Amino acid sequence: MYKTATNFLKKFMSTAAIFKYGFNLSPMYRRTTARVIEISDDMKYAKIKVPLSYKNKNYVGAIFGGSMFAATDPIYMIQLMQILGEDFVVWDKAATINYKRPAKEHLFCDFIFTADEIETIKKQVAETHEMTIEKTTHLKSASDQVFAEVIKTLYIAEKSFYKEKLKKRKLAKSS
Repeated sequence: MYKTATNFLKKFMSTAAIFKYGFNLSPMYRRTTARVIEISDDMKYAKIKVPLSYKNKNYVGAIFGGSMFAATDPIYMIQLMQILGEDFVVWDKAATINYKRPAKEHLFCDFIFTADEIETIKKQVAETHEMTIEKTTHLKSASDQVFAEVIKTLYIAEKSFYKEKLKKRKLAKSS
């Protein structure tokens, strides 16, 4: 559904605008309490805000760890899917969050892909057909104090290779 809506909206809006408003209007992302507040036209930079509110305060008045984690969870994957395009498959493979201190103020988080990273990904996938990468980001206050570190492992593959891999896996299971 989201992919169909995105393809339709590309006739009227930039991918960055679709990404920003799509996330901010999506019921599943809204429940995290976070909002995408900035995204570059090339999709290589995104910024979210996780405001401290009654909707995400835990027992001690800090932002619930689950809200912090969920707010960061989908960004890198969707961002990279948009950057790489239709010929690639991108999946979240693993994630870790390391809480540093209780967050009793609004948090911000930057998601960045450099041109060199994208070039390296494309080159390695062209050579090996698939790969995994780790991306680390931090949930920080407006004054750059770190409250949590998030490490995401992403799987990237050529779409044709990935489809063939799935077919082989299904055949092996049915044998």
